[in-house]
Amino acid sequence: MAALHRLRQCHLTGKAVCHLHTSSHVSAKQHYKMLVLGGGSGGIAMSARMKRLVGAENVAVVEPSEMHYYQPMWTLVGAGAKNLKTSGRSTASVMPSGVKWVKSKVHEINPNTNTVRTDDGTEISYDYLIVALGLQLHFEKIKGLPEGFEHPQIGSNYSVETVEKTWKALQNFKEGNAVFTYPNTPVKCAGAPQKIMYLSDAFLRKRGKRSKSTIIYNTSLPVLFGVKKYADSLWEIVKHRDLQVNLRHNLIEVRADKQEAVFENLDKPGETKVIEYGLLHVTPPMGPNLVVKGSPLSDEAGWLDVDKDNLQHKRYPNVFGIGDCTNLPTSKTAAAVAAQTAILNRTIRKILRNEKPDKKYDGYTSCPLVTSYNTVILAEFDYNGQPLETFPINQAKERRLMYHMKADVMPHLYWHGLLRGLWGGPGPYRKLFHLGMK
Repeated sequence: MAALHRLRQCHLTGKAVCHLHTSSHVSAKQHYKMLVLGGGSGGIAMSARMKRLVGAENVAVVEPSEMHYYQPMWTLVGAGAKNLKTSGRSTASVMPSGVKWVKSKVHEINPNTNTVRTDDGTEISYDYLIVALGLQLHFEKIKGLPEGFEHPQIGSNYSVETVEKTWKALQNFKEGNAVFTYPNTPVKCAGAPQKIMYLSDAFLRKRGKRSKSTIIYNTSLPVLFGVKKYADSLWEIVKHRDLQVNLRHNLIEVRADKQEAVFENLDKPGETKVIEYGLLHVTPPMGPNLVVKGSPLSDEAGWLDVDKDNLQHKRYPNVFGIGDCTNLPTSKTAAAVAAQTAILNRTIRKILRNEKPDKKYDGYTSCPLVTSYNTVILAEFDYNGQPLETFPINQAKERRLMYHMKADVMPHLYWHGLLRGLWGGPGPYRKLFHLGMK
């Protein structure tokens, strides 16, 4: 119950509010050459790179959370293949040494005065600002949530508060409909809503329950996956494993006491469908960070308005953005963040020298589509939805090697490469593997 209360508070405030972390009382005004908002993957990685560029004493990170999570692992946590504890480390342990950690929540950004105000009233001024505040989960936009998570048949791999509920619901499922959803909004890791479907199918087969169950994937999208090469392979899996996919169906209500999920048909306004379930995995609607949305930095939709080539803000040249909070037209993933860190580091380095940014981000992103407990289709693509594969093999095929990459190699790269500002994506290796042709 306490966890669900925190989840409700999280939806109302964006993040849990914590007090300013200092060894002694800090004055109400501070100044830094490089101020980073957010201590997620993009924020920590860029603070590590900025430390090397301008010196640790000139860098500060505003982040309220005591814990930092490797969220891509939650797909495997929700399927019982990994333990939640292994996905998290203390924020203190990943914060670059010497960099100032302002343990508070961003309340307001004013780029016209180059200042940021935190929730405790502290005003921080900056020369350069990197916004890495992520996006906002909106379980509350589905009628019946988040309170519905108090019922044991519902889970979601998108929140630390609910991911273990997915695994419990899967273990307790006996028969009937197992339903998986994809919302009618932008999301982070667009493959995750269907990854847990494939893993659940594999689990139920292993337990001998598959013949008594119907697996349903209701997605608001008009396609199974946005890149045709990988979508074609996924449709083959769907057909082979007898999975039911309904396109353009959006979850609008959960009646947890009756174990009913209500979907709207996006192609037929006003038409709804009620599905009984024995297991329900919810991917929540998502939207822009509320602080960004309420600032002059946002575009009309509320996302941070940056140049898609160099990640510099379109109207404020000393402001930069990275990751899920931006309006970059690519899939929001940790792999995209990794590639963006290399580009943004180069952009800022050039601007500090009064030179023009010369390196362009191609929109590289990656989605390891977990299709069982030992296979993955490794989707990699660019802004145009064209495959941008690292390995000189057909990555649209299910492979055991790629599962090992997802489950074991990528977490190591994250903790010891990306967060230390040492991993900027597989671009150089791609050129090597393809003999300089890509």
